[in-house]
Order: sequence, then C-alpha cells, then structure tokens
Amino acid sequence: MSPDRPVPELPNWLTWWQRPFPDANTLLLPGRHTALVDTGFVGHADETAAWARARAGKVDLVVNTHWHSDHVGGNALLQARGAAVAAGAPEADAIARRDPGCCAAEYLDQPVAPYTVDIPLDDGQLLRLGEAEWEVVRTPGHTPGHLALWQPEERLLVVGDALSDYDVGWVNLALDGPEAATTALASLKRMADLAPRVILPSHGPIPADPEAALAAALRRAQRLVDDPAGAVWYGVRRILAFALMIRDGIPAAEIEPYLLARTWLTDAARLLDVTPEHLATELVTTMLRTGALRLRDGHLHAAADHTPVPPEALRVPYPRAWPPTTPR
Repeated sequence: MSPDRPVPELPNWLTWWQRPFPDANTLLLPGRHTALVDTGFVGHADETAAWARARAGKVDLVVNTHWHSDHVGGNALLQARGAAVAAGAPEADAIARRDPGCCAAEYLDQPVAPYTVDIPLDDGQLLRLGEAEWEVVRTPGHTPGHLALWQPEERLLVVGDALSDYDVGWVNLALDGPEAATTALASLKRMADLAPRVILPSHGPIPADPEAALAAALRRAQRLVDDPAGAVWYGVRRILAFALMIRDGIPAAEIEPYLLARTWLTDAARLLDVTPEHLATELVTTMLRTGALRLRDGHLHAAADHTPVPPEALRVPYPRAWPPTTPR
C-alpha cells in the first residue's frame, strides 16, 4: 500500500470524528432522525454530547458497535436527553437483565454509567440512520455482541473494534471461550467479502486501502487463532494500557496489588499456566522494555497518545449496582 494513497472520500451526509484513547471514534449521521454511532468514554460524555449538538442538534438514536467502556460512555447522558439506544441483541438482553457482567465493566475495571437498550439489533436488520439505510452485520469475536454497520450504496463499513489500520480487536479467551479468536476471524472474513470502499474503524485513521487493511487484519487474526498464548498476552497488554490511560497512571509501588486484584489478570495467568504474581511482573517488565509503558515521577503511564480523564468521572457504580430498568 502506498503511504501517499488518499483516504477514500466520505459522503457529505455524515461526520467522522477520529478520537484518541480512551474514546472510540464517533460517527454522526444527521437527518430527520439523527444518529450517533458509539459515544466515547464516560469521562468525556459532556464533550461527546456537545460535539453532536453543535453539528446536528438533538441526537435521536445512539447505536453501539459493542458495549466496552470507550464505546458506551456517553449513552447515559444522551439517553437522559431523549436519545434511544440500539445495540446487538446479546448485549441488549444482558443490559435489560442488569447482568453483573454488563460491559465487562467490573471485570476490566472500566467505569460505565448505567443505561438501557431500547432497540435490540439482529443480523440483517435495516436501520435508517440519518439520510441513509444501513444493515446490521453481526461480527462477534471481540465481544459476543459485536456488530458492524453496512451502507451498500456507498459501500461504507463501520467495523467497531474488529480491525483498524494497525490492529485487530483483542479477544477474551477466558470470558468468551477458546473459540473466540476463531469467531473473530470468521467475522473478519465476512466483512472482507463485502468489499467495502470505506472502512470506518473505532480507533485510528480511516485506512487508505480497505482491501489491504482487511488482508492485514486477516493475517493478524489468524495469528491469534494459531497462538492462544499470544492472544492472551495481546489482550492483557491492551487492558493494562487502558487502565493506566483512564487513571493518569498508577504509582509503581501500587501496580502489583492493583493487578493481583483484577480478575482479568488471574484468568490470564490460569490460561498461561503461570502464577498471577509471575504474570503481573512479566507484564509490566515486558511493556516497559517495549516502550508501551513509561515510568515517570514514580508512576507508570501508558505511552500511547490519550486524552486525560477527570478522576471524578471514574466514580460510577459497577453494573451490579445499576438501578433496575424501567419501561420507557
């Protein structure tokens, strides 16, 4: 792929916002029924809502590609202002039940403000978003309820965390089973078969060459299938980096107790057949050596570009303490 190849042209009836971590990219579709695809992290919910309001007025519908904290953080605020929320049926059902595992929020120690799902989405369902009709494409793997959105006339594909220009979504073999990587690979193959003209990922820039981006993603996903231990490592590195981003770092003296209190780490240690203590030490050592973490003023920080989060934004309850859902 030539580095000088231009990014594919976007239609003028949508607005794309590429955002640094800990927020997912956001897609705004203005129209009679203005829609917003993914709403960023809870610590930036006001910013998300203000951005959408300035460009389109009231948001009528939020569509989530999946329920991780960087995609649903503005849901509660926008819902309080009148927006409905749509999400993949498996996640919608769990949200309705107030399942303690919702959003993997407690598991990952990533706060999510309580929200409800008004519209469960199934594979093949058609949605009028802004000025165009989109098709829901089930793409499980990164999460069981992960979905993509396909606009066939313009051949636009919103891919969530399934892939980016530099990465593929991590898979959770402990929570979602040993077949999660194979499921993610099958979802990527389904998306490649659509031959999109434009890929709109949740992180990073729009790929200049969609075909090349999908081919690279398929190779990366195949490696996760072939190397389960590597897939586990891939996930824990990303989870720790995100934890450091949203907390503006963690004191180096506190990182081991923090990690040993995390279920995701003890699960990963079990899958790797090592002790949690060994994994905690190896994880930090490896990420420091590769430059993914930096030690500054006695604190460990994620090296990747990210936007600060106000500490008070993290003080929201885990889903087990969310209020029961009520009919809207």
